[in-house]
Amino acid sequence: MNSYYLSLLVFSPLLGIVLLALMPKSNEKGLKMLGVLATLPATILALLAYFSYLGGKDLASFSEQVNWMRFSDFSAIHANLFTVKYELGIDGFSLLMIVLTSVLATLAAIASLHIKNEWKGYYMLFLLLEIGMLGVFTAQNLILFFIFFEITLIPMFFLIGKWGYFNKEKAAYSFLIYNGLGSAILLIVIMVLFAKTGTTNIETLKVLVNGGEGQTLAAMSESLKMGLFIALLIAFGVKLPIFPLHSWMLRVHVEAPPSIVMLHSGILLKIGAFGLIRFGMGIFPEQFETLAVLIAILGVINLLYGAFLAFIQTDFKMVLAYSSISHMGIVLIGLGASNEAGVQGAIFQVVSHGLISALLFFLVSVLYERVQTTQMNELGGFAKSMPIASGFLLAGAMASLGLPGMSGFVSEFMAFLGLFKEMPILAAIGALGIIMTAVYLLRAVLSITYGQANREYAGIRDLRSFEWAPVLVLIGLIILIGVYPAVLSQPLENIVLGIGG
Repeated sequence: MNSYYLSLLVFSPLLGIVLLALMPKSNEKGLKMLGVLATLPATILALLAYFSYLGGKDLASFSEQVNWMRFSDFSAIHANLFTVKYELGIDGFSLLMIVLTSVLATLAAIASLHIKNEWKGYYMLFLLLEIGMLGVFTAQNLILFFIFFEITLIPMFFLIGKWGYFNKEKAAYSFLIYNGLGSAILLIVIMVLFAKTGTTNIETLKVLVNGGEGQTLAAMSESLKMGLFIALLIAFGVKLPIFPLHSWMLRVHVEAPPSIVMLHSGILLKIGAFGLIRFGMGIFPEQFETLAVLIAILGVINLLYGAFLAFIQTDFKMVLAYSSISHMGIVLIGLGASNEAGVQGAIFQVVSHGLISALLFFLVSVLYERVQTTQMNELGGFAKSMPIASGFLLAGAMASLGLPGMSGFVSEFMAFLGLFKEMPILAAIGALGIIMTAVYLLRAVLSITYGQANREYAGIRDLRSFEWAPVLVLIGLIILIGVYPAVLSQPLENIVLGIGG
């Protein structure tokens, strides 16, 4: 069925890019307003799809498929052999990711009002980044996925390198080199699968690689399958990131504009988790099961390493950067458990951390815009000068450390429940990371809000009118998931039963 709904959703920011290109670059107010408004169509379409699904609409009705590329004519063997189609579609997991992506893009566009110069180029690249992110979660074949994946790298490189901070060029090149190497490995996997099976359709690959109906063009040995899975683990491990492939991410979190880090930590890191679940567990389930213990161990290492390093940081952005590494460890822990609770916890953590990290980095942008620093020894006493922002900052920290009633608790509880069922000793070791999370977050936040500053901050303004919307929306969603997890679990029922059952 071709509804073209998803194409409209994915490419809706393109209209904003065209309109921005036609506006004079000196019109600051108009450019910023258009940049924010251009993100709204995708948000509205994504929310309509979500509520339509809750109302009983079959997600298959959103699918679309158009003939695109044919590498040779093998119609005598099979009509679709070595044919790549333009095909978009969604399941419950990707539906949640496009809703998360579109909502965070709108909120990050609002946070981008703090950008001081060259707004035209900034918002055009911002909207191109949104197209890439939306396309990644709707692509139904590996080549289309790869193209959208690469589209996200181009605008991110320039957004970091042009609008970042002191070492922005180094951060931008680190981002490009590491992610470029990950992309190269991913491309090799895609080409091998294409050569062996004659298709890149994700659902077809799940059947062919695992010996279902039909057969591959060339035999795929178990060692080849394991090699391809390990390559996928490395490719998406760079994106997640998995220790020790994480150093580039620290530079990006510190040097990129906070509005861009909202999308980087909230969405782009999650492409790594999405790829591991969709392709790793989906196409290579046996190989994933074989390495499940290793993946769980890597998750515990991520969790503990990130937590301990976050504790000794003096820059609040570095605290949040290491916190992201630590929290991505919870995703790996849930996936390594390879059972229903663990997989569901991992997916919940993907969404939950996306919201929490976006909230915290938005508040970083608010703070930096006022005082031009995030060094904790220069911050303090903001509970008195900025009580509302400080309250939201504490709420974000509480969500991140897993306070019951907030989304972080649900995701962490389910991920560890799954791991305790399969590997109780490893889970007990990993639980130390949860304790450390409370220590480093409370240390950092209480230092900023109630600590003694080395500088005097007078006349600092609390949240402005346009800054209220992002914090209220994000806090609202974090609490909604915490008290009513069914908003996530309902779309995930078939996914979790199919993968983690």
